[in-house]
Amino acid sequence: MKADRSVQSAVRVGCAGWSIPRPSADRFPPGASHLERYALVFTAVEIDSSFYRDHEPETYARWAAATPPQFRFAVKLHREITHFGRLVRVTAPLSRTLATIEPLGRKMGPLLVQLPPSLGFDARRADAFFRTLRRRHRGQVVCEPRHATWFTDAAGALLRRHRIGRVAADPAPVPAAGEPGGWPKVVYYRLHGSPQMYYSAYSDDFLGQLATKVRAVKQGATVWVIFDNTAAGAAIENALALLEKLP
Repeated sequence: MKADRSVQSAVRVGCAGWSIPRPSADRFPPGASHLERYALVFTAVEIDSSFYRDHEPETYARWAAATPPQFRFAVKLHREITHFGRLVRVTAPLSRTLATIEPLGRKMGPLLVQLPPSLGFDARRADAFFRTLRRRHRGQVVCEPRHATWFTDAAGALLRRHRIGRVAADPAPVPAAGEPGGWPKVVYYRLHGSPQMYYSAYSDDFLGQLATKVRAVKQGATVWVIFDNTAAGAAIENALALLEKLP
């Protein structure tokens, strides 16, 4: 089964990682690796392991070479920057991380900045960090804040000023977190599984409602839908089901 490329030109559906569970294996063409097989069906993946460690530039180059021209990688920013440094005095690790992902080249999708739940919105801190980031990285950036203070008009204005999309997450830590915000040119849904995070599969009704939301996004925006409910293999099946609903 190959993805409908007419849909994928504006909407990218994928998973956090490209592991193919055994029950889903027959839904993918043969290939030399899981990544190659995955990339024949989907046009997007989120690299979550980059949150825990920097991969070698050669690794990113190998991943880029193994995928078709239209494929894109979203990369989660290292926790040293977001969780340990809490966006302060992180110029050195930020520069190092950006250098490691450079071999992705044109296959680089959004840089994902996930914030710890305890990190509230501080306009000066956020502005200084995103200014530093934008001096070094001109590509797409999305932010997944999880503290209630980030879901205000002031925080949204700051994200728009720096061209940062706000992730729409499920489950949502506060109601507003379930809808995209910030810069409207990149819309990023990050679905962790609910009610049991990372395990629960989404219902057909949920996926139908999600497809309606995706189709309603204004023309000119790039939409990413990433399923992170990978622990029991639900992500792949949910992503495949959503693709079937989008044409």
